[in-house]
Amino acid sequence: MPSGGAAFVQTESHPPQPAPITVRGPLAWMRANLFSTPGSGLLTLLAVAFVAWVLPDLVRFLFTDAVWSGDAATCRTKVDGACWAFIAQKFQYVRYGSYPETQHWRIDLTEAIGAVLIVWLLWTSAPKRNVAALLFFIVYPVFAFFLVRGSDLIGLPIIDTSLWGGLFITLLMSVVGIVVSLPVGVLLALGRRSALPIIRTVSVAFIEIVRGVPFITVLFMANVMLPLFVPEAWTPDRLLRPLIGTALFASAYMAEVVRGGLQAMPRGQTEGAQALGLGYWQSMRLIILPQALTTVIPGIVSTFIGLFKDTTLVAIVGIFDFLRTLESARLDPNWGGPTITTTSYVFAAMVYWIFCFGMSRYSQYTERRLKAGRAH
Repeated sequence: MPSGGAAFVQTESHPPQPAPITVRGPLAWMRANLFSTPGSGLLTLLAVAFVAWVLPDLVRFLFTDAVWSGDAATCRTKVDGACWAFIAQKFQYVRYGSYPETQHWRIDLTEAIGAVLIVWLLWTSAPKRNVAALLFFIVYPVFAFFLVRGSDLIGLPIIDTSLWGGLFITLLMSVVGIVVSLPVGVLLALGRRSALPIIRTVSVAFIEIVRGVPFITVLFMANVMLPLFVPEAWTPDRLLRPLIGTALFASAYMAEVVRGGLQAMPRGQTEGAQALGLGYWQSMRLIILPQALTTVIPGIVSTFIGLFKDTTLVAIVGIFDFLRTLESARLDPNWGGPTITTTSYVFAAMVYWIFCFGMSRYSQYTERRLKAGRAH
């Protein structure tokens, strides 16, 4: 230090300063996500204008001008608002179909146990998830069948499947399709890549034939043609036939999704498993399939969401699913209000959106969690 010169030594650290508003905060987020380019900014402004144009009328129809309680006469006097009183009146029918009212507790108990097992299975931090998987995939279907259908052995009256309907049927077909399609789809994907010609040919033929026809055709085949090929005494139940068709249809699409994940695996993964002395099934179970399925999570969830929405097509073979019961309810001449139809479809859209959005958000959560795991 030169003699006689002024000396300055900083003895205290400066307090941390907030990041500039152009880098962090709401303005920075809007700039990066809504106005990053001129085209993006124009689309943002158009979207805001559209929402400002639609939202007031939508709020008036759904909330402020809606009829929340009352009867059909009340709904007929309010021509500008939704008739939620109609949904409340018909909710039992939409929820359970023609299932006897005194036995609704059996469906409630079945769905409650299923919901607990699903939450236990999907909650990544929950203990004993293998137990949850065992209960959900093995024990629960048998328990649910006897509880909902009934049996003299357990003292419950038998409820014919012709009386089942409503949201319960939609959930039943979706869960069965999802639970069956994933393992069957994995087996078909492995069969398509098999070195054995017979297994490969059968797998390819099944996948291509099922994917080559519309879902409606599969339902008609399962509902009309299947009884022609089996003895009358062995003819599946009218509800079981579309369940089988739905599961097989979803399995074919799931097989192609899983095959895409298998093809994305580097050959070194298989060679590494062989170097460790693992057999084919061990390497698939421990190394290849976990990575392949993780890679195609978006495709798997998209298949599940599509399957959930496609279950509405079972109405054409006489199954009263959620949408069919809602349409049947809106045709009640006692509820001939001007907004009954619109209210019914808005309610149906809200129900389907809740389930589909929930599945989508869970898949995104799983992807983020797996990426965090890889980072460490």
